Amino acid sequence: MEITDLDDIRIDPIFSVEDDHDGESGIATAIKKKVKKPKLYKVLLHNDDYTTMEFVIYVLQSIFGKSENDAMAVMLKVHKEGHGVCGVYTHEIAETKAQKVIELAKEEGHPLLCSIEQE
Repeated sequence: MEITDLDDIRIDPIFSVEDDHDGESGIATAIKKKVKKPKLYKVLLHNDDYTTMEFVIYVLQSIFGKSENDAMAVMLKVHKEGHGVCGVYTHEIAETKAQKVIELAKEEGHPLLCSIEQE
């Protein structure tokens, strides 16, 4: 294991009264590398004058797994405020979901716009 930044490691002593391989007891250490949490991204739907509310609800349920009530709430937020958050994900998942929305909207003839934004 290559250690590049000393701030990223933690050394935990392991105390043992049992004899180790060389016949002596003592302290062993284990080096653990801290894992950074990935950055999260919001997936946003943007309002337009052409996409139907029913289609937006369908997208929220089929791509984002929203219940009917949650989908309705997000759809109304998009309609009233101009945009709404569909979910928060890691970058790759957020990009994939946004692309699925855009492709589905295009297939169905809707100009629905979807973007991602770092949280």
